[in-house]
Amino acid sequence: MDFSMNSSHTQIDITPLCYEFVNGSCPKVVYPMFLRVLLYLFFGSVVILTIFGNLFVIITIVHFKQLHMPTNYLVLSLAVTDLLLGGFFMPPNMLHFVESCWYFGTLLCKVHSSLAIMLSTASIINLSFISIDRYYAVCHPLLYHSKITPLVTVIMIIICWSVSAAAGFGIIFLELNILGVEEFYYENIACEGGCVMFESPPATIASAILSFYFPGVTKNREHSHDTDQGQNQRDSRRTQHKQRKKGETKNKSVEN
Repeated sequence: MDFSMNSSHTQIDITPLCYEFVNGSCPKVVYPMFLRVLLYLFFGSVVILTIFGNLFVIITIVHFKQLHMPTNYLVLSLAVTDLLLGGFFMPPNMLHFVESCWYFGTLLCKVHSSLAIMLSTASIINLSFISIDRYYAVCHPLLYHSKITPLVTVIMIIICWSVSAAAGFGIIFLELNILGVEEFYYENIACEGGCVMFESPPATIASAILSFYFPGVTKNREHSHDTDQGQNQRDSRRTQHKQRKKGETKNKSVEN
C-alpha cells in the first residue's frame, strides 16, 4: 500500500534533447507553435531586408561609373560584409535560435562561428578606413586625391579582409578561443546539437584589442589630431587679429 502511494506521487522529469538517442546531447527548448511562427516571420523579414538592401547598394555602385571612387569602394566593401552576414550567417543563426539546437554538424558550426568573428571584424575595420577617408576629405581636401588613391583603397580592402579572415578562421579552427581551458570546455560546454562560440579570457582580450580597441585608437588619434590642428588654426587667427589691432592703433597714433 505504501509502495503504491509513493509510486503514484513519483514524477519522471523528461527533458527534451536535441538528439534523443545520442549520449551527451544538448537539452532542447521547445517553444509554442505560434511563437515559433512569429519568430520565423520576424527573423526572416530581417534577413530579406538585409540581403536586398545591401544587394541594391552593391549593384548601384558597380553599375554607375560616376560612383567609381575610393570612398564608394570602401562602402562597397562594407555592403559586401553585410550581404554575407545576411546571406550566410543570419539564416543558420535564425534556425539555431528558434529550434534551440544545431543540426548542421561540427564543421559547419566552426564555419558559422568563424564567419561571425570575420564579418564583425571586417565591418569594424571597414568603418575605420571610411573614417580615415572622410578625415582626409574634410580636413585635408587638397591632399585627399594624392593620399587616398584607388590603389590605396584596394590595399585597405585587402588588409581588411585578410586580417578579418585570419582572425575569424584562425581563432576557431586552431582552437585558440579555448586555449588553456580545453578540459572545462569539453566537459561542461560542448554537447551534441550545440554550437556555442566559447572564448577563454586571453582569447576575449585578444579579440577585443584586434576588433575594437585598435580601430578605436586609430579613430581617436585622428580626432585628436584634428582637434589640435583646429586649435592651432584658432590660435593663429587670434594672433593675426591682435597684430592687426596693434597695427591699426599705431597708424592712428601716427596720424594724430
